[in-house]
Amino acid sequence: MTFAKIPDEVISEILKHNDIVETVGKYVHLTKHGKYMKGLCPFHSEKTPSFTVTPERQIFYCYGCGKGGNVIRFLEELEGYSFPEAARVLAEDAGIAVQGSWSSDDGGSHNPENAERAKLIEAHELTAKLYHYMLNNSKQGVEAKRYLRERGLSDKLIDHFMIGYATDEWDRLADFLAKRGFDLALMEKGGLLSAKTDGSGYVDRFRNRIMFPIWDKDGKTTAFAGRIIGEGQPKYLNSPETMLFTKSKIVYNLHHARTAIRKSKQAVIFEGYMDVIKSWSAGVKNGIATMGTALTKEHCAIIRRQAEEAIICYDGDDAGQAAALKSIPMLEAAGLRVTVAVLPKGKDPDEYIGEYGPDEFLREIVDQAVSITKFKLIYSRKNHILLKEEGKKNYLLEAVDIVAELSSPIEREVYLKELSREFDISLESLKQDCHRKVQELQKKKPQGDNNDNSWNNGRNEKRRTSGPPAILPAYTHAERRLLYVMMRDKEVAEAVHNRIGDAFNMEDHAALAAYLYAYYAQGHESDASRFVATLQDDRLERTAASILMIDSDFPFDETTMNAYIRDIIRVPQFKEIERKKEEMLRAERSGNALLAAQLGLEIITLDRQLKDRTEE
Repeated sequence: MTFAKIPDEVISEILKHNDIVETVGKYVHLTKHGKYMKGLCPFHSEKTPSFTVTPERQIFYCYGCGKGGNVIRFLEELEGYSFPEAARVLAEDAGIAVQGSWSSDDGGSHNPENAERAKLIEAHELTAKLYHYMLNNSKQGVEAKRYLRERGLSDKLIDHFMIGYATDEWDRLADFLAKRGFDLALMEKGGLLSAKTDGSGYVDRFRNRIMFPIWDKDGKTTAFAGRIIGEGQPKYLNSPETMLFTKSKIVYNLHHARTAIRKSKQAVIFEGYMDVIKSWSAGVKNGIATMGTALTKEHCAIIRRQAEEAIICYDGDDAGQAAALKSIPMLEAAGLRVTVAVLPKGKDPDEYIGEYGPDEFLREIVDQAVSITKFKLIYSRKNHILLKEEGKKNYLLEAVDIVAELSSPIEREVYLKELSREFDISLESLKQDCHRKVQELQKKKPQGDNNDNSWNNGRNEKRRTSGPPAILPAYTHAERRLLYVMMRDKEVAEAVHNRIGDAFNMEDHAALAAYLYAYYAQGHESDASRFVATLQDDRLERTAASILMIDSDFPFDETTMNAYIRDIIRVPQFKEIERKKEEMLRAERSGNALLAAQLGLEIITLDRQLKDRTEE
């Protein structure tokens, strides 16, 4: 975290002008529960809301995954921002002036890597503009423009996606960047240029290609995809992985599609950028794609932060359908409901739109997305020759196995009835085979897990226990309640500081107390959300948020405070007495009566001291 770069008064203004309920509400559907707001956690999969927002304290906390903090921390976690980036976004939303000395685009004097990133982003943005200019305003770009129009891309679409053209010259971009003072070695490191084999300089990485900018989540150009004009290899060339561009973490078009995705709670996932672009022209504003790689867990996590449902719309060929089948469990594991838009064999979205038009693509493909079970049946069907009895039998056996995976008896019967009608097979016989398969699957399930297919299970494995939750020691409750009041009452914090300092028994509690004393010593008044913003440790932020979610109805006065303090300071003596009792037991067992007697006297002394302190 780079908290020190941001002035205290700026953070205070950010927190003051960005209500946490309003900000969180843009991402999570919240409902009122007394003085709290609750919803499904955007950070992990769950069916029962455990994500809680407290308007009074401007804090969020999830009882499922343990994430918590203030509005800045929420944006950090959700969008993957650094602390300064999240603060900058919220500041801009609130109309607060962003100073270069702490904005995420600066940082050059503080961190060399940040300076390189900033330079590379600047260079990529300029390069995108150069390529776009060359497509629209150069003789060399005429053929590329003609090709794009033949593919059905209008000028408006070309401008929206900033499609460009890299000329066939060896050093057009290298010369362009050099004249603007960019370090060409850094540009090679960032994937824009390539070093000459003789080490004498640099040449353009992309030449004679239609160029598609690849943006990060904030809409900044971080890489390119290039398609060659005419003959040549490779046909498609992407930027290499760099400090800006990691294929497994980049979702193409996310910054354009984010608003539509959040509004519809759906994301349509395509295989490539051209499918996204053509589907955008067809009205699919929530379309995204991976870049030159199969879907990854990182992609799925990014999509889950924006959507609740994923519609897979891959190519209709065997490779595309196989890729869809592999993607389904990954998307489910991320907590997304999944359906599949099935294209005719051999067609991709781009081709389908070009042949049948945008309206039919929406009506017949996207809007008719089928369930996972239906897709598996369609996929299985393609692998069998149904005109032959053997093929029909093998398909039906495979289909029953697929249906048996469903947890709902009603859903199973719906699909079995369809199979029965289509193939004129007795429904009873299909049910018998399906029931036998269901029993086999039940036997294979791990004991204690009643729903192997639950999308909530995998992500929450750590929360499953075989017995009742652990009972926390009394002193832990005393420390948490005391810290809760201390974060909300400066005078109580000062009184506790004078009595016990940071001598809390839980390590995180002691650290929080130390930070809190420093916070008040700097002249700050009681403000729990503001205090959490000063913490420079993720675990402490979560601990603080968890403590601030305590029900505030418990009584608290000077007598209660003294009782809590007594509970806290007695713990080390209790532990010392227990340790000596164990030593005395070992001494007795070994026949060392003298040592056992000595330890017995020490225990009596400690017991008396403890009793005296309790009665103080």
